[in-house]
Amino acid sequence: MGIANGIRKQARKIAIEREMRLSSWANSLKAATEQMESTAPVRRVEKDGLDIVSAWALIGIFLMLAIAGVYLMSTILIPVTLAVVVGMILGLLAEKLSKLGVPRILNAVLLSSSVALIIFIMINSLAGPLSSLAKDGPDVVQQTIDRLMPFMQRIKWLHITPQTFQSGPMSIGVLLDNTGSILHVVTTNLTPAVVQGLVFFAALLLFLAGRVHLRKTIIMAFSGRSERLAAIRIINAVEQVLGFYFATASLIYAGLGVIMTIIAYFGGLSVPALWGVFAFLSSFVPFLGITLMTFSVAIAGILTHDSFLIGIVPAAAFFCVHATMENLIFPAIMGRQLELNPFVVFVAIIFWTWMWGPVGAMLALPLSLIVMTVINELFVEEKLQPQLPK
Repeated sequence: MGIANGIRKQARKIAIEREMRLSSWANSLKAATEQMESTAPVRRVEKDGLDIVSAWALIGIFLMLAIAGVYLMSTILIPVTLAVVVGMILGLLAEKLSKLGVPRILNAVLLSSSVALIIFIMINSLAGPLSSLAKDGPDVVQQTIDRLMPFMQRIKWLHITPQTFQSGPMSIGVLLDNTGSILHVVTTNLTPAVVQGLVFFAALLLFLAGRVHLRKTIIMAFSGRSERLAAIRIINAVEQVLGFYFATASLIYAGLGVIMTIIAYFGGLSVPALWGVFAFLSSFVPFLGITLMTFSVAIAGILTHDSFLIGIVPAAAFFCVHATMENLIFPAIMGRQLELNPFVVFVAIIFWTWMWGPVGAMLALPLSLIVMTVINELFVEEKLQPQLPK
């Protein structure tokens, strides 16, 4: 037994010594590796000017192709984008209806039907005045020329005379040719408009019905927890900004439409309610809307009254009321957090008007609000905490 115990002790001693030698060898190897990594020079791949120019050229080519694609696909993108924006504006209302127990599909049907009903009522109310205006169009144009001709003749470099706007006799053949071209223009523009209207209502209905599922899909597309929280925060912020902005703007511009109706009535303009509707709709297009509306009211006032100064009074009154609402009432209600750079908004309106026409001008402000909200949520600046005096 003593010999066996001695052999076991000797074997254990040899194993321990071997383990210690291996451990010391591993530690020395690890230290040598770390020393080599720390002393090894870090080589950076420096880019020259040609590489930077190539990168920016690639980005520019991608942007040009994207803009061209958006322009060429305008027939589909216009109604779909408009439906998404309107659906996000109605997002808060849809959320409240869902909390009251209304099913999502019924919720979508009610909201989309309400939008369709409002558009139908507006078109129906404008059909009569617009048809009478189109009927009296030639007389209005001739009256406008007669009233503005003395002012235009004073500008010598224009070389405008009464004969400038006169046309010769028109034969039946020329009349039929012009009628055919007019019908062709109307039919070619009316068919895409009807198709886009159907696409808009279908996209709005489906977007409102699958709004919650679409939100979950977008959020779960991100893998990290922080990215998912950022997606939730951005979606909620966009819906709140659009809903609050357009709900408040609709109330303010509705009041502006009522005031414009009163101004048109006491200013002697024909169809005062039509001017109120135009003032309401044009206010949603910053800068361009107020400009076109002011000029239109000024021309209508000059045609209505004999005195030039009295004729421009309705336009001046509308411009003052609109400027007061935009610069005093609107910022006081909306607050500073939703203010946009006027130059950025102007450029956006010009760009989207060039891309998508009048609908693009109306979508420029919502799209600018969406981009501003996304940027504010992605690049949140750390607020400086006030320092107490020592």
